[in-house]
Amino acid sequence: MGASLYSLWCIGVVATKHNPSAPARPKTAMHPCPPVRGCYAPAMTTLTLPRWWDLHAHFRQGDLIAPLVRAHRAMGCAGFVAMPNTAPPVARVLEDDPGDAWSIEAYARMFRDAGAGDMEAIVPLYLTTATTPAMVERGAAEGALRAAKYYPPHGTTGAGAAADVQTYFDNGVFAAMEAADLVLCVHGEAHDVADADYFSRATNAEEAFYREIAPRIVECHPKLRMVAEHVTTAVAADFVRQAGPRVGATVTPQHLLYTTGHLLRGLKHHLYCLPVVKFAEDRAALRDLVRTHPTAFAGTDSAPHATKMTACGCAAGCYTGGVAPQLYAMAFEEAGARLDKAEDAAAFRAFLCERGPAFWGLPVPKDTFTLERREASVAPLPTPQGPITPLPLGVGMQTLPWAIA
Repeated sequence: MGASLYSLWCIGVVATKHNPSAPARPKTAMHPCPPVRGCYAPAMTTLTLPRWWDLHAHFRQGDLIAPLVRAHRAMGCAGFVAMPNTAPPVARVLEDDPGDAWSIEAYARMFRDAGAGDMEAIVPLYLTTATTPAMVERGAAEGALRAAKYYPPHGTTGAGAAADVQTYFDNGVFAAMEAADLVLCVHGEAHDVADADYFSRATNAEEAFYREIAPRIVECHPKLRMVAEHVTTAVAADFVRQAGPRVGATVTPQHLLYTTGHLLRGLKHHLYCLPVVKFAEDRAALRDLVRTHPTAFAGTDSAPHATKMTACGCAAGCYTGGVAPQLYAMAFEEAGARLDKAEDAAAFRAFLCERGPAFWGLPVPKDTFTLERREASVAPLPTPQGPITPLPLGVGMQTLPWAIA
């Protein structure tokens, strides 16, 4: 992995100030491969896995769709949940629904036209003030609607059309979704917190959501399937563990690998996403969740930006297309897993390939792809709008320790 932090950890060199009078350090005190980092050195680890579903990803619109879809196919994807915060948003189900937003039917057709082929695109409905129970009921009855997405108003990229969560309690949309057995995907951050409470050691917007809002959704609509997307905190992980089998969670590679310190040291803008990466104790809770919990599954939140940083600010989103399984494997290893061991390999397979389809009612594909533990280089993704920088390059990693065979 070149000069990345990951490889430096694996070297395990402890630098100390030279002191000639100090006693020699016993040889047993040196740990060249600290177990906490998972830095074992098998001759080769090869994992043959079912093609997997990325159950939270962004593909934008226009001429970006085709190269982004190709990158997902290249990393073993069988299908994906394509987020609806496009421009314009996907806020209608059928073409003849009222309004001028895109429809799910139209956006799904864009994927077919872009060469998605046998990769299935599940498109959630972007919930707005124009969303009605009748729209939900009709879309579900016609088989066009399988999920809907709640965004906190102005809480992330493309969330300007969103409405307060209370809207959907009051207007019957959540009840209609529950009756139709649809999936509610939530960006779990409270949008009305004070700046001082948005992110601090004491609290943050995600913790506020999972302490105050998410429990109300479960209490009022206990049969509604809900996905807590891109969870980042121990509070959110605890909520998912306690909420029962109808609440799932996606966890991204970046939230399993990095903390606030990685983001702030050098202001790595390619690691800036929403919700932002949190603290070491939060990362530890997420790592435990993905290894052990039956409704925690892969969803990258891969969010491409051809222009990530401008003088006016930084777009939120980490692009992990083409490299997500490799990053997930790294995260499992850094948490102490040994993927050459059957038990740990089974936990990795369950998280990446099996639990998500089980929650969504999707088939686990018979086709497979292969991950190999060998060094592989990382390159920008060329697109008609310019190159997109994958997350590893954005944090200074030129190579990865895993490769798609």
